[in-house]
Amino acid sequence: MARLFGTDGVRGLANGHLTAELALDLSVAAAHVLGEAGVFAGHRPVAVVGRDTRVSGQFLESAVVAGLASAGVDVLLLGELPTPAVAYLTAHLDADLGVMLSASHNPMPDNGIKFLSRGGVKLDDAIETAIEARLREPWDRPTGAAVGRVRVYADAEADYTAHLVSTLSTRLDSRGRRPRVVLDCAHGAASVAGPHALTVAGAEVIAVCAEPDGLNINDGCGSTHLEVLQKAVLEHGADVGFALDGDADRCLAVDHTGAVVDGDQILAVLGLALRDAGRLHADTVVATVMSNLGFVQALRREGLGVRQTKVGDRYVLEAMKVGGYTLGGEQSGHVILSEHATTGDGLLTALHVLQRMVERDASLAELAGVMTRLPQVLVNVPEVDKSRVDDDALLAAAVAEAEAELGDTGRVLLRPSGTEPLVRVMVEAESAEQAQEVADRLAGVVRDRLTL
Repeated sequence: MARLFGTDGVRGLANGHLTAELALDLSVAAAHVLGEAGVFAGHRPVAVVGRDTRVSGQFLESAVVAGLASAGVDVLLLGELPTPAVAYLTAHLDADLGVMLSASHNPMPDNGIKFLSRGGVKLDDAIETAIEARLREPWDRPTGAAVGRVRVYADAEADYTAHLVSTLSTRLDSRGRRPRVVLDCAHGAASVAGPHALTVAGAEVIAVCAEPDGLNINDGCGSTHLEVLQKAVLEHGADVGFALDGDADRCLAVDHTGAVVDGDQILAVLGLALRDAGRLHADTVVATVMSNLGFVQALRREGLGVRQTKVGDRYVLEAMKVGGYTLGGEQSGHVILSEHATTGDGLLTALHVLQRMVERDASLAELAGVMTRLPQVLVNVPEVDKSRVDDDALLAAAVAEAEAELGDTGRVLLRPSGTEPLVRVMVEAESAEQAQEVADRLAGVVRDRLTL
């Protein structure tokens, strides 16, 4: 059977692949595995459960709660909250387990289940494997007073908002005016918490796409559709705009001119802010191999290092944990400030970008100007033997020739897909035309040499 857990929990078409029965069984298995691992030793276990705004989250939440309570776990219902809020509250409430129901930036019909262990961190791969192995095994069911209790935790949004604001050392209105901010909530989990947190911190907030109806999450809005935010920033004459995704664990920005500021630029802005505050561990930022070369060049000019990982926020988190780094993230807008969060947090990111703007009395356009994005072209080559991408001598020679041609002004990356017979050819160069020409040329070599 194919592995259920992916890089970010169990995801799939709600009521298709991801059924109520599977959600219940996963929750029971998680309770048993964590109990046997000693997580619940000596006390009655407690779990917190949150969800995004998808209508399918309602029946999946009921299934998860039924599974946990039937296994003797007390449950605190958090309601509709961002994934990073559930992670924070897992730690804040000293819960043994956190569960978030969301498929992040995916379309509405999908949903997902993410389990978090004590402290609000992702489960180890070994624990996830053990949970899969325990699915639908016979078990002794508690009865009477031993079954779990279920209650609503009414202070969830207030606690999370207070936490976000407490991470700031400077109020956003400290210069005598409230910065005007457009926040695109993607009709998702931050539709209430997002505008509230930024307002409490001192911003004037114009919320867009903050009217979830269960069906419109990520629909033509949020971090995957920045046109809505760009238009709103210009219409309202805002200082800046931020776009979240459905569960608000990522954040992209738009400056006052309507120009997009991506995750690499946000990392550069926050890296310098932490450096200036003496809180950037080892003067190093963790990013992935897909980060723009312009980002790496900019940080090096500022005397900062870049630790690059494989693509995926889990790999960024692993590197941060091993090295004790305080800042990491991805071009897509997953930004992790490890002093304050155990996962990417879009609202936390927005607040700290705003704080830097206020402290420097500078626009985001000025701050993001620390780096220049090199033109980046990505060509997908399907139906090839991706396992031979590092072994073919002629392909290696073609890559070496392209790298010599680009010199220090560009780079080449060949990356096999994790799920398909496909190789991604990424090229950065001084001009878009050169990047496209080199990418197309290398894609042709990949196609000729690795065709199945």
